[in-house]
Amino acid sequence: MNNDTHARNIALLIDGDNASWHAIDPVLTVLAELGSVNVRRVYGNWSKPGLKGWEDMTSKHGIEPQQQFDLTKGKNATDMKMTIDAMDLLARGRIDGFGIMSSDSDFMPLATRIRQDGLPVYGFGGTKTPEAFKRVCTRFIDVDALLKEKRAPAKPTVEVPIDEALPAPIGTTSPARAAATSKDATAVDDEVVKLLIDAYDSVKRDERGYVSVSEMGQLAGNRSSFDARNYGYRRLGDLIQAVPNFQTERRDDGRLFVKRVR
Repeated sequence: MNNDTHARNIALLIDGDNASWHAIDPVLTVLAELGSVNVRRVYGNWSKPGLKGWEDMTSKHGIEPQQQFDLTKGKNATDMKMTIDAMDLLARGRIDGFGIMSSDSDFMPLATRIRQDGLPVYGFGGTKTPEAFKRVCTRFIDVDALLKEKRAPAKPTVEVPIDEALPAPIGTTSPARAAATSKDATAVDDEVVKLLIDAYDSVKRDERGYVSVSEMGQLAGNRSSFDARNYGYRRLGDLIQAVPNFQTERRDDGRLFVKRVR
């Protein structure tokens, strides 16, 4: 993480009624890659037994609990309080990005409003989160996928024969390396493959037909809120390497480049 990224001030607002406390560890890990999560608040009616898990997390992770009583049946005061607090934080101008942890589509207008001010919104919700909320976020991360990755057992080290331990030719991956880095991952759907192809086609290619993965990811991010973690990969480059439509190449400066092969 560079110094500029570390200096970003991130606010994490949690809808306790519609977010799993089990996912808070990996969520904070993801947000740590984006900046410092200095504002941490979880909202709910703490008299409800279902929020006991979140109550335990407040002291463990320094999360500020926000009490909201259910004064009227069928009305969710928690959503209103979260929205008001988010707008207050936005107006102060000291926040560089928001994390919204909820599977509730009611936060779609809030995410839209925050992005209109040029700030990113990172959504964290379950697999069944409505598409409307997923798509309005700058990036949406499936917490079920995060939990699956967290629970996955460590993979045993693969012994690599000495004649295969040498670096593979540029743009290729040796069979031994492929076996050593293989993983159980969710299949990348056709819509995401098309998104990546469109992004590749829109980026200027070098004389060998390669484009920078970072530029490609930036363009794809302008059109979609998908995140590589939703498919079991930590980074976009890892996901692209698993798609047979592309060939990747690591340059001397460490940057990853990609070329479409079909």
